[in-house]
Amino acid sequence: MSAIRPSLHHDIALLYQDHHGWLVGWLRRRLGHAGDAADLAHDTFVRVLGKPQALAQVREPRAWLSTIAHGLVVDHVRRAALERACLDAIAALPAALAPSAEERHLLVETLVRIDALLAGLPAKARSAFLLSRLDGLSYPEIAARLGVCLSSVEKYMATAIRHCLALRA
Repeated sequence: MSAIRPSLHHDIALLYQDHHGWLVGWLRRRLGHAGDAADLAHDTFVRVLGKPQALAQVREPRAWLSTIAHGLVVDHVRRAALERACLDAIAALPAALAPSAEERHLLVETLVRIDALLAGLPAKARSAFLLSRLDGLSYPEIAARLGVCLSSVEKYMATAIRHCLALRA
């Protein structure tokens, strides 16, 4: 925080003081859980700290904070749904095949990372990629499943692979 100008540090402190309580309430109404609301309000201000130069341009602090927080809410809800689906699938496994708590955690974290990696793809490219890589379907099988021609599947896969490579770079 020492790299931030003293006046900017003061502005951020005032922003927090003036709007933190409001933001927690705004998030609580959307999430229905005070603990998650407090966590996401904290994360919102961490994002603000990461963009100190943007603060000078802000004319409507609550609109700005709610925009940042909304993105965090979307990520939070998406992660919770993914985690719930993963844990439901694990619960359906026979006890002998059930992963340990540590393995479950690693599995959820891996799925969240994959989901984030593929989030920027168009829906059909994402579906084709997942059907190929996770389900092991051939391109003709993917084409039949998605109701598209084979060349479309090839284009979707090329798009998905380029997307993943670009994010790794």
